[in-house]
Amino acid sequence: MDLEGVIPKSPIKKESWKTVLTLAYQSLGVVYGDLSTSPLYVYKSAFAEDIQHSDTNEEIYGVLSFVFWTLTLIPLVKYVFIVLRADDNGEGGTFALYSLLCRHARVCSLPNCQLADEELSEYKKDGMVSNNKSFLGTSLKTTLEKHKILQRALLVLALIGTCMVIGDGVLTPAISVYSAVSGLELSMSKEQHRYVEVPAACAILIFLFALQHYGTNRVGFLFAPVVITWLLCISAIGVYNIVQWNPHVYQALSPYYMYKFLKKTQKGGWMSLGGILLCITGSEAMFADLGHFSQLSIKIAFTFVVYPSLILAYMGQAAYLSMHHINETDYRIGFYVSVPEKIRWPVLVIAILAAVVGSQAIITGTFSIIKQCSALGCFPRVKIIHTSSKIHGQIYIPEINWTLLLLCLAVTVGFRDTKRMGNASGLAVITVMLVTTCLMPLVIVLCWHKSVYLAILFIFFFGSIEALYFSASLIKFLEGAWVPIALAFIFLLIMYAWHYGTLKKYEFDVQNKVSINWLLALGPTLGIVRVPGIGLIHTELVSGIPAIFSHFVTNLPAFHQVLVFLCIKSVPVPHVSPMERFLVGRVGPKEYRLYRCIARYGYRDIHKDDLEFEKDLVCSIAEFIRSERPKCIIGIDDLENDEKMTVIGTSSSNSEGVRMCEHGEDSSEMVGGFRMCEDGEDSSEIVSISELRETKSPERPRKRVRFVVPESPRIDRDAKEELQELMEAREAGMAFILGHSYVRAKKGSSLMKKIVINFGYDFLRRNSRGPSYALSIPHASTLEVGMVYQV
Repeated sequence: MDLEGVIPKSPIKKESWKTVLTLAYQSLGVVYGDLSTSPLYVYKSAFAEDIQHSDTNEEIYGVLSFVFWTLTLIPLVKYVFIVLRADDNGEGGTFALYSLLCRHARVCSLPNCQLADEELSEYKKDGMVSNNKSFLGTSLKTTLEKHKILQRALLVLALIGTCMVIGDGVLTPAISVYSAVSGLELSMSKEQHRYVEVPAACAILIFLFALQHYGTNRVGFLFAPVVITWLLCISAIGVYNIVQWNPHVYQALSPYYMYKFLKKTQKGGWMSLGGILLCITGSEAMFADLGHFSQLSIKIAFTFVVYPSLILAYMGQAAYLSMHHINETDYRIGFYVSVPEKIRWPVLVIAILAAVVGSQAIITGTFSIIKQCSALGCFPRVKIIHTSSKIHGQIYIPEINWTLLLLCLAVTVGFRDTKRMGNASGLAVITVMLVTTCLMPLVIVLCWHKSVYLAILFIFFFGSIEALYFSASLIKFLEGAWVPIALAFIFLLIMYAWHYGTLKKYEFDVQNKVSINWLLALGPTLGIVRVPGIGLIHTELVSGIPAIFSHFVTNLPAFHQVLVFLCIKSVPVPHVSPMERFLVGRVGPKEYRLYRCIARYGYRDIHKDDLEFEKDLVCSIAEFIRSERPKCIIGIDDLENDEKMTVIGTSSSNSEGVRMCEHGEDSSEMVGGFRMCEDGEDSSEIVSISELRETKSPERPRKRVRFVVPESPRIDRDAKEELQELMEAREAGMAFILGHSYVRAKKGSSLMKKIVINFGYDFLRRNSRGPSYALSIPHASTLEVGMVYQV
């Protein structure tokens, strides 16, 4: 399955209005499911602080005024008009902001960064870059690059935002589904409702998570119609309630009513802000899901569809409640009480469907952000399944899926109350927004090269609003707000322990790598028997010879005729062009047949399956051999070993390079052989030695390998011999050689380091996927050798 083609095109290209409107339609189902279901529980959560409704309606009007201005200032002004412009080559989210900063200020946490990475085409594409660099901006950049503690603080800040997104992935499905199902209360007695509501919510959650492995592309076509139907429904009900009960409710949009509300309710009103905050849950999805759509499409969908529908819905609820201060049921002030009784059941069904769609979006978003963390070395390796070969970004992670399900069920059964679920969800949402607000001033100064005063104005204005909501949510720590803090703390420990252990392991590899002189002393045969085949030695090093190789050479009696030091690394860009996928170079002289190949991937890239990757890898080495001339090499100096690396694209992206064809042995013309031919009318054919031998035992069919080499430029005799040897080795098969590491803290290390390395990192390493899963390596071709690391 070739997944290179699903990478989205550059956002710089202009899109037609038809494309923009189509994306805007699709975004309604993916981005706005969570935000559109917030009317189900906002008013109930806001009035859960025992605020009484007076005949003057100051409380109702005050809450409506807060909802209106919160929706206007945060999602509309902050995200739509400002934050969405801080995209990382079309990608959004917390890690997109961190990635931008890594490229502009050299604060990247990835240990194996190279100067060659800065030559990537997407490394320098930022959309908004100015040459007017201020003195304060330069000073800020220098300070960040100079102080390691600031770089760690920046990483921890990004990880906190990421952990809260994961916590939101637990809380949003629970509160959305539970609030939708709670409408049953108005149709049955209180005694019956208690025994129906929680089981029904749990059943829907189990069904939702059980469907994840099919992928959203199977049912995704229903998402947008469901959300559109829901938005039309709540806006129509809102207009009906405004006309029917209180046409003058628009007066509450004045900010004066916010002042009156806080003055009258005081502490109770301040605490109720934690419930009002829920009206913007899902706003961060506009930025996080930017990579699947475009800025313009998301702006159009929110500004012209979602925003007015939500405002009408909240105004309609306020109009109804302003004329119904006392309700006989205990539900009192929920969403369904304002729905006309004749359409209550259809609305209940639509609400449940909309809640499922909103939950689906946050679950998929959680999968995506964990993939990004894993790619950047901040999360243990997990099994990532791509559920669609056509739609970019649709993935499924089994371990995370079932973990989220168990946590969702625990929250639903444990709380059984919208109030406490709302307190928990509110704190998670506002924390993610605060992290974005803290990172944006750095982006404004370092990436956009704008005035420092503009950055200060941004963080002061939006930070003060969000800090007010954050304080109102944090005060409810014992009433549910402890849940996202506990979840974030656990995930933060996991992420930081894994990142710290990975970093120390890499530092050990760098300090203990073998010198090139040791290799040269072994001679072309490396002091052992060279057998047919290609040996891929997986290493994290981008230069030098790993210590594990000397371990292999001194313990194995034979090695492959072609050896490749393979490094698969992530770079701080969302996507690496297939034309720039590989860096290929030699290790030692030509006759050693040792190569280094660095495969570079962005944090949103899709890794090919093992067969496609093997083919691209061999073709990249073949193309390196063919083009290895002083005038053809793109020289990138390695400072430590003075190696020259050449940028090589994948076989599918380089139409003018070497291509490889593999056939099953079903032809009597070429038995067990392969050939290398040059395109053109006068193509020559070079037949290998194995092709001249007759093999009459067809029980085990072998692959026939053929390299198709461009006619120009012509290659010399030595290169042809080297290519022929590479073909013979490829035909003989490939073996993946992995080092199985056991990491321990050195004697004399601090107690904290021993705990993190010997217990935390070791536990995560033993219970996470091995490198073979991350590289899609067939187990039959894998050789693992253990080695102890003392870091």
